[in-house]
Amino acid sequence: MPTSPAPSTTPPPAAAPGTISARGVTRRFGDHQALHPLDLEVSPGVTGLLGPNGSGKSTFMRCLVGLVRPDAGEVTIDGVPLAGDGVAVRRRVTYAPGELALYGELTGEQHLGFLVRGRDRGALGRARAVAQELGLPLTRRVRGYSHGMKRQLLFAAAMGPEVPVRILDEPTEGLDPTKRAAVLEILGRDAAAGRTILLSSHHLGEVDAACERIAFLDAGRLVALEESAAVHERMARLVRVWWDGGLPARAVKLLDGLDGAQARQEDEHLAVTLPSGDPRGFLAALAAAELPAPSAVEHGRISLNVLYREIYGVEGV
Repeated sequence: MPTSPAPSTTPPPAAAPGTISARGVTRRFGDHQALHPLDLEVSPGVTGLLGPNGSGKSTFMRCLVGLVRPDAGEVTIDGVPLAGDGVAVRRRVTYAPGELALYGELTGEQHLGFLVRGRDRGALGRARAVAQELGLPLTRRVRGYSHGMKRQLLFAAAMGPEVPVRILDEPTEGLDPTKRAAVLEILGRDAAAGRTILLSSHHLGEVDAACERIAFLDAGRLVALEESAAVHERMARLVRVWWDGGLPARAVKLLDGLDGAQARQEDEHLAVTLPSGDPRGFLAALAAAELPAPSAVEHGRISLNVLYREIYGVEGV
């Protein structure tokens, strides 16, 4: 009589230090389902949590650090389960919230000290160094800070403590391009030291530039988790063409199938999916087609809404 094989006694591979693991995390606010059962594992490096406003990014991040209690599911960070008051997890994490609620009477220096209180002895010095690198006036009272300066102060405080994991909710929101680039450079250096960084955004360009992996959320669901390079490759296959006066009547018929492209009308322009990331064959076919000259052609640049619709089949609004 055949016998069943003996069960394996080999334990599953241990997660890397600093790993964020969420299993079946769910959260409802009244009648609103903010998070459907969500599974996500974030390993060391920079992972972007990307999605339009209302997609569940902030709720998920708050669940990870215990500021919002999941209705169901399990969270483990750096090998420590989220349980009780969550202090054991928060000792291993810094968190920068999306909301700006600071004490205006404190100076920037004083506020950094307040935000990193209870952390390791070097936390304030490292936070101060980040703030100075960003050009923050630490002797000025916070009530005189602009929106962007307050955002940078929270970011500096989150970068000070010596912990394996950082969770940052919209760390570049409201910053000008120069400051945004500086924040992303600091994050890159921090990740190179072996940390796990999970940052949220609804700006595709900055996530694409900074992250090795991207998790896409929509309406509280995980749509995809992909390597940044793979998203790049898929984006490179999309071309959009506009004409003054709207889409010519024969454009789809003439261009669909040329050089292997799939063409369709979208709103008042032409949306094209290429067989590869090289648009030259299609552009040559477009130039030779009996159509008016286009007013604009876009390749390799795409909005978050278009990315969601074209690649993931959901409406990112």
